[in-house]
Amino acid sequence: MKLFVLGGTGRTGHQFIDQAIEHGHDITAYVREQKKLIPTPQLEIIEGDLLDSNALSAAMEGHDAVISCLGTDLNEDDFLANVVDKLVPAMKTNGINRVIYLASAGIDYELPGILGKAIAFMLRKTLREHRAAADLIKHSSFDYTIVRPMQLTDGPRTSEYRTSFDGVPDGGSRISRADVAQFMLHTVEEHEHIRQSVGLAY
Repeated sequence: MKLFVLGGTGRTGHQFIDQAIEHGHDITAYVREQKKLIPTPQLEIIEGDLLDSNALSAAMEGHDAVISCLGTDLNEDDFLANVVDKLVPAMKTNGINRVIYLASAGIDYELPGILGKAIAFMLRKTLREHRAAADLIKHSSFDYTIVRPMQLTDGPRTSEYRTSFDGVPDGGSRISRADVAQFMLHTVEEHEHIRQSVGLAY
């Protein structure tokens, strides 16, 4: 497959790119600034404005799916929703119907108990931004998968994690970026979890 990746310079995005290349896929990483990534025969890096729909559209021509591993921008409110607002028409122009969007547990108000409420309050800006972006994707006609991991760690890939479609896995509190990347890659390869929001944790 030919995969168009946003957020490829972040830690989860980097994991996704490495694993996708291991599986033989061709990757285009569309980044604001080229750093931490080195072009290879399977990895093309394009610097561009994430808020320029025409530039996005030109860069993603010929791809099979879009993978977003973007995080919030501390200097810009509503950054993620603004990016998705430009991403949607770019995907439609190119006939791309598959998108995997990495968000965070909590965007569906699903974190249980008093502790869950406290975490949601502390992360309210991040969750609000991811929620707004995910809602735009959900209201599109795309075959989307929204990924909602619990606390991310830099631990190893274990391939042993749990999923939940109406909340988060019971008792789960964390998951490695490597395992989140593996889930996202498997999901796009197998065309699973279409129009679903999936919680992830150990």
